Amino acid sequence: MIEQLWFGKHPLGLLLWPLLWPLSKLYRFIAAKRRNAYAMGEKASYRSSVPVIVVGNITAGGNGKTPMVVWLVEQLLKQGKKPGVVSRGYGGKASAYPLLVTADTATSECGDEPKLIFERTQVPVCVDPVRANAVKHLESLGVDVVITDDGLQHYALERAYEIVVIDGVRRFGNQQSIPLGPLREPLSRLDEVNLLVVNGGDLEHSEASKREKRFTLAPNMAINLSNGQTASVEELGPLAAFAGIGHPPRFFDTLNQLGANLVRTQGFADHQAFDEAKLAEFGHGVENVIMTEKDAVKCRSFSKDNWWYLPVSAQFNRQDGEQILQEINKVIESYGS
Repeated sequence: MIEQLWFGKHPLGLLLWPLLWPLSKLYRFIAAKRRNAYAMGEKASYRSSVPVIVVGNITAGGNGKTPMVVWLVEQLLKQGKKPGVVSRGYGGKASAYPLLVTADTATSECGDEPKLIFERTQVPVCVDPVRANAVKHLESLGVDVVITDDGLQHYALERAYEIVVIDGVRRFGNQQSIPLGPLREPLSRLDEVNLLVVNGGDLEHSEASKREKRFTLAPNMAINLSNGQTASVEELGPLAAFAGIGHPPRFFDTLNQLGANLVRTQGFADHQAFDEAKLAEFGHGVENVIMTEKDAVKCRSFSKDNWWYLPVSAQFNRQDGEQILQEINKVIESYGS
């Protein structure tokens, strides 16, 4: 329902407007006051000995931050850098922090996105609700650049470079602040960040959008959770598909574009823990079940032989990708000088 209020034109939005509008104004006031407190030095921010690159957004919900983080890590590795990743660890709760993710770390401890990033990149991934503590731990491991998955509004951590990821289809919805709309910060915040990247959709033809660079999420072969076998989506026959991500329809649209024979679909809340029995029941009567890579890291321990996941990778055109890396390398090389 909240998605329809924020990004659609649900009639209930008009009815709730008088109630949500003042709450929205209060949210924006508190957020601005908090940010100003850090800007004025009333609250302390941690400055790392290595550059910190924030990959975040100004809207609530999934926009494609994690694929952008993975892309950036992979590109920096190719250049001989030693990146590390910091995450808040949404959906996980560890007994102690900071938590360094390993192959044995349960998603119930670290969260699904940190585990996905670690499995894809094999770089140090550290989780802590206080991101500065995670950065300090990565510094002790000898990383030379830190990338934070989300955290644009986490002003207790200084950053050398800010990247905002925009959903190319939903954009900014009704352009109102939480809870009336999806905005965590006003649109004017976009004027202050270093880079705007758009996930899918079409680039807008406005003066402001000239700064935007577009990437697409390119699907790879589907992978079987039990044995690692690969196959095209078309080969999997009648499918039941589910997704526990910020915007599940994006995943189902991708499957349809790949020629999937979708018998049923089910969207779940982002970061949701799954019930094994319910998922098994969901897969009855179809040849195979398919999910996102982020769901797979939570389901691997109880997966069935006919469960598959579809990894996707962020892809820029060559010119945009090179420009982004040139800009970031300049920041890394000049940091601290």
